[in-house]
Amino acid sequence: MFTNTQIDIETLPKVSDIALIPVEKSYIKIVLFNLCVIFISIIGTLFGLKFLKEDSKFDSIATTLIIGLIVVFIVQFVVLVLGFKNRKYALREKDIIYTKGLLNFSTTILPFNRVQHVEISRSFLARKLNLATLEIYTAGESGSDLKIGGLPEDVAESINEYLTTMLDDRV
Repeated sequence: MFTNTQIDIETLPKVSDIALIPVEKSYIKIVLFNLCVIFISIIGTLFGLKFLKEDSKFDSIATTLIIGLIVVFIVQFVVLVLGFKNRKYALREKDIIYTKGLLNFSTTILPFNRVQHVEISRSFLARKLNLATLEIYTAGESGSDLKIGGLPEDVAESINEYLTTMLDDRV
């Protein structure tokens, strides 16, 4: 006979009780550099178009767009800096947890039994700072399900090796 007993929510383990490890503080340099590159490219393009195109109406629109982009850049910069302290992770016996965000805070818990593939990537700046990004893939998704940037290179390698060994043991 089918039964479906109710679970007492008070007895469930709380994610907030887990000791999360913050990503490396130097990773903020990479995050902010990427933000600056994007906004400088867009604003630079608008400046170039503004001076190449001799149209007062376009000049007015471009100036408004540039000012708007500068305001968006400043807001995004502040949100990234303030939210950076929330980028934390924890490796547990059966899963990995990652939290991030300020205005849009999220917690991702990925059980190891769903992991299909693990990768480590390192950009040019990340290599200079000895950092890496760990990407964990599960079945049925078209991208990584969990991406943790700002890990020390040796920590990312250790987690990668641990998960790969776990995957090999399942086969």
